[in-house]
Amino acid sequence: MSDEMNPKVLLETSKGTITLELNKEKAPITVKNFLGYVKDGYYDGLIFHRVIKDFMIQGGGMDADMQPRKTKFAIKNEAQNGLKNVRGSVAMARTALVDSATSQFFINTVDNPFLDNKGKRQEDFGYCVFGAVIEGMDVVDEIRQAKTGNKAGHGDVPLEPITIISARLVE
Repeated sequence: MSDEMNPKVLLETSKGTITLELNKEKAPITVKNFLGYVKDGYYDGLIFHRVIKDFMIQGGGMDADMQPRKTKFAIKNEAQNGLKNVRGSVAMARTALVDSATSQFFINTVDNPFLDNKGKRQEDFGYCVFGAVIEGMDVVDEIRQAKTGNKAGHGDVPLEPITIISARLVE
């Protein structure tokens, strides 16, 4: 999928660097939203607050004290774009509501076809993939091994915070 036109984002984490390539053509709304948060420095200092080894690692919403950071408006779910939740893909997290994604994203650590769009109904809509890890999958694999537990009412939280030190656009 590599294309010079696609924006790339460098996630510097406490475990190493992950480079994401975003698919502007297939997920224009989602990419624009994500880059807006990146440009604002929104992700800097947040953690991967949900890590499930054979599923995904999720971040972009909470700090190490599990305090949520204020988000912008929710965006339209572009899960019907044909991109699949395969290992290494990056997708938007959301609530049960289809169009509820804001800042939180996840990286699939395995193929998760059950997250793909299967139709228009709420339960079939799926999760919008908007990019992929092009470098640093070894870092993702290190993060997914983290020991997790419960913290502040949340499950699957790494016992030792895994921080996003910075997220920035690669020029």
